Amino acid sequence: MSAPWLMLVSSFLFASMGVCVKFASAQYGAGEIVFYRGLVGAVVIAGLTRVNGGTLRTRVPAMHFWRSIVGVASLMLWFYAIAGLPLATAVTLNYMSSVWMALFLIGGAVMLGSKRVDGRLVAAVLVGFAGVALVLRPTIDDHQLWYGLCGLVSGMMAALAYLQVTTLGRAGEPEYRIVFYFSLGSVAAGAATMALHGASAHTPVGLLLLAIGALATVAQMLMTRAYAIGRALSNASLQYLGIVFAFVYGVLLFDDPVTTMAVLGMVLIVAAGLAATLLRARASPPDARGPAAES
Repeated sequence: MSAPWLMLVSSFLFASMGVCVKFASAQYGAGEIVFYRGLVGAVVIAGLTRVNGGTLRTRVPAMHFWRSIVGVASLMLWFYAIAGLPLATAVTLNYMSSVWMALFLIGGAVMLGSKRVDGRLVAAVLVGFAGVALVLRPTIDDHQLWYGLCGLVSGMMAALAYLQVTTLGRAGEPEYRIVFYFSLGSVAAGAATMALHGASAHTPVGLLLLAIGALATVAQMLMTRAYAIGRALSNASLQYLGIVFAFVYGVLLFDDPVTTMAVLGMVLIVAAGLAATLLRARASPPDARGPAAES
């Protein structure tokens, strides 16, 4: 399968995972969902690694530890936001990660005393946050603002996790190992939340937890393969189709509101994210990798 098709299917599966998360959130907390999502991923990756003759032994456990902390926090905040926001709104806020990365680059340049900051990156950041304002204001009530903040922070932490994934890749860690330790981190964090708050009793709704893990793991594998064989900008462009799929799901399954301001805000965020991705791609070394996970 070609890279564009891999990204198309991956984006659809991630959006479908979001649907399962929203339905499961009626009975399970974000920590429980993260636990089962990580458990399925860890088992599948460990099995594939064994079949393919790979190894899960790592020379940089501390790097995986910090990457997992940031990535799992982002994932938990995102799942929490999905529970309380219109699906497309929660997905869009998480996709702000590219804009956050541009903001980090600008901040790094300022801190290092650079006399020249790329004005195009500044413009991309401003457009992205203008999109956030448009998406949040008409689509959520006042009591949902906390969920909106969590969704926004999840995108920021996803950007930090992406930077850590890139560093791990340059240290020689293969994608499957990065995803495996991220999944283990999800299991540990989810288990900790269940120990503190208790676990929910299982009903047939619990099957959604397995679906979440399966959809996320397959989507990760497809996305990783797409970034390995395709062009980064092309992949990033198709990845934003996840917002479109989530929007359609939200309207059809959850009666989420459709407003002109919200749609315009999504368009601005996508445009800002693509612009930031293009500018970063031009400034990055040729061995820079795409994301190995959704967070």
